[in-house]
Amino acid sequence: MNIMLVSVSERISEIGVRMAVGARRSDILQQFLVEATLISSIGGIAGILVAMLLGVAINVAVPGFEVSYSTFSIGAAFLTSTGIGVAFGFFPARRAAFLDPVVALSRD
Repeated sequence: MNIMLVSVSERISEIGVRMAVGARRSDILQQFLVEATLISSIGGIAGILVAMLLGVAINVAVPGFEVSYSTFSIGAAFLTSTGIGVAFGFFPARRAAFLDPVVALSRD
Protein backbone atom coordinates (compact mmCIF):
# COMPACT_ATOMS: atom_id res chain seq x y z
CA MET A 1 0.00 0.00 0.00
CA ASN A 2 2.86 2.37 0.78
CA ILE A 3 4.32 1.84 -2.67
CA MET A 4 1.01 2.71 -4.27
CA LEU A 5 0.54 5.75 -1.99
CA VAL A 6 3.96 7.02 -3.02
CA SER A 7 3.19 6.29 -6.67
CA VAL A 8 -0.02 8.32 -6.48
CA SER A 9 1.53 11.23 -4.58
CA GLU A 10 4.50 11.48 -6.95
CA ARG A 11 2.28 11.45 -10.03
CA ILE A 12 -0.41 13.90 -8.98
CA SER A 13 0.44 16.34 -11.76
CA GLU A 14 0.32 13.52 -14.33
CA ILE A 15 -3.10 12.52 -13.02
CA GLY A 16 -4.24 16.14 -13.26
CA VAL A 17 -3.09 16.39 -16.88
CA ARG A 18 -4.80 13.13 -17.80
CA MET A 19 -8.04 14.27 -16.20
CA ALA A 20 -7.80 17.71 -17.81
CA VAL A 21 -7.54 16.17 -21.28
CA GLY A 22 -10.54 13.92 -20.75
CA ALA A 23 -9.58 10.84 -18.76
CA ARG A 24 -12.48 9.52 -16.71
CA ARG A 25 -12.26 8.45 -13.09
CA SER A 26 -12.54 4.84 -14.19
CA ASP A 27 -9.49 5.28 -16.46
CA ILE A 28 -7.38 6.59 -13.59
CA LEU A 29 -8.67 3.87 -11.26
CA GLN A 30 -7.92 1.20 -13.84
CA GLN A 31 -4.40 2.51 -14.43
CA PHE A 32 -3.43 2.27 -10.78
CA LEU A 33 -5.20 -1.05 -10.20
CA VAL A 34 -3.33 -2.61 -13.14
CA GLU A 35 -0.10 -1.22 -11.73
CA ALA A 36 -0.86 -2.64 -8.27
CA THR A 37 -1.74 -6.02 -9.76
CA LEU A 38 1.47 -6.16 -11.77
CA ILE A 39 3.66 -5.14 -8.85
CA SER A 40 2.10 -7.66 -6.48
CA SER A 41 2.09 -10.46 -9.08
CA ILE A 42 5.75 -9.94 -9.88
CA GLY A 43 6.49 -9.86 -6.14
CA GLY A 44 4.55 -13.09 -5.66
CA ILE A 45 6.43 -14.81 -8.47
CA ALA A 46 9.75 -13.57 -7.09
CA GLY A 47 8.85 -14.85 -3.62
CA ILE A 48 7.93 -18.27 -4.98
CA LEU A 49 11.19 -18.46 -6.94
CA VAL A 50 13.24 -17.48 -3.90
CA ALA A 51 11.44 -20.12 -1.80
CA MET A 52 12.11 -22.78 -4.44
CA LEU A 53 15.79 -21.83 -4.70
CA LEU A 54 16.06 -21.93 -0.92
CA GLY A 55 14.46 -25.38 -0.96
CA VAL A 56 16.97 -26.61 -3.53
CA ALA A 57 19.82 -25.18 -1.44
CA ILE A 58 18.49 -26.97 1.66
CA ASN A 59 18.16 -30.23 -0.29
CA VAL A 60 21.78 -29.95 -1.39
CA ALA A 61 23.16 -28.79 1.96
CA VAL A 62 21.36 -31.26 4.24
CA PRO A 63 21.67 -34.88 3.11
CA GLY A 64 18.70 -37.07 3.92
CA PHE A 65 16.35 -34.09 4.12
CA GLU A 66 14.01 -33.35 1.26
CA VAL A 67 11.96 -30.20 0.82
CA SER A 68 8.69 -30.89 -0.96
CA TYR A 69 6.56 -28.40 -2.85
CA SER A 70 2.78 -28.31 -2.92
CA THR A 71 1.10 -26.81 -5.97
CA PHE A 72 -1.80 -25.79 -3.75
CA SER A 73 0.54 -23.85 -1.43
CA ILE A 74 2.29 -22.21 -4.37
CA GLY A 75 -1.03 -21.19 -5.90
CA ALA A 76 -2.38 -19.95 -2.57
CA ALA A 77 0.77 -17.87 -1.99
CA PHE A 78 0.52 -16.30 -5.44
CA LEU A 79 -3.21 -15.56 -5.12
CA THR A 80 -2.73 -14.13 -1.64
CA SER A 81 0.06 -11.85 -2.82
CA THR A 82 -1.96 -10.64 -5.79
CA GLY A 83 -5.13 -10.25 -3.72
CA ILE A 84 -3.39 -8.17 -1.07
CA GLY A 85 -1.82 -6.01 -3.78
CA VAL A 86 -5.18 -5.35 -5.43
CA ALA A 87 -6.96 -4.74 -2.13
CA PHE A 88 -4.39 -2.31 -0.80
CA GLY A 89 -3.86 -0.76 -4.22
CA PHE A 90 -7.55 0.08 -4.50
CA PHE A 91 -7.55 2.81 -1.84
CA PRO A 92 -4.70 4.88 -3.34
CA ALA A 93 -6.19 4.29 -6.82
CA ARG A 94 -9.57 5.53 -5.64
CA ARG A 95 -7.93 8.56 -4.05
CA ALA A 96 -6.19 9.34 -7.34
CA ALA A 97 -9.39 8.89 -9.32
CA PHE A 98 -11.28 11.38 -7.17
CA LEU A 99 -8.66 14.15 -7.33
CA ASP A 100 -9.88 17.47 -8.62
CA PRO A 101 -7.94 18.20 -11.86
CA VAL A 102 -7.43 21.87 -10.95
CA VAL A 103 -6.03 21.01 -7.53
CA ALA A 104 -3.86 18.23 -8.98
CA LEU A 105 -2.39 20.55 -11.60
CA SER A 106 -1.69 23.33 -9.11
CA ARG A 107 0.10 20.98 -6.69
CA ASP A 108 3.83 20.92 -7.38
